[in-house]
Amino acid sequence: MKVLCDHMLGTLATWLRILGVDTAYPTSTTSDEEILKQATAEDRVLLTRDKTLLARAKKAGVHTLHVPATDLESQLRQIITALSLDATLALTRCTLCNTPLVPVAAQDAREHVPPQVFERQKLFWYCPSCRKYYWMGTHYEDMEKRLKSLGK
Repeated sequence: MKVLCDHMLGTLATWLRILGVDTAYPTSTTSDEEILKQATAEDRVLLTRDKTLLARAKKAGVHTLHVPATDLESQLRQIITALSLDATLALTRCTLCNTPLVPVAAQDAREHVPPQVFERQKLFWYCPSCRKYYWMGTHYEDMEKRLKSLGK
């Protein structure tokens, strides 16, 4: 599953990446025309809150999903249901740039993470594009709780 979130869905884009979904997100200067071209060229489902963009995308034959909600929880519920996504944390994509993460040995992460994190964590991932390191710390636990609350 590959999606492209419009300018209004930046937080949703981050959360979809957290779920392991290949999620493109345009820069602030990307035009609607460029968004439509990218969705078509990369065979992505366009997720949008913009009704004008939605109409243009449908006219152009782009697969779309209108996301009317403004709150993240409603957006996530809708997308998880509509796209039949697994609502579990994947830790497979960089939340910043969407690049697939690479598992790294703890020793290789040692000098790149805080000492207390290195002492408590055993598993680490690395983004080769933006050089960010990831681990299952308290943020991970908070994200898991948030996703579990969506089922209620």
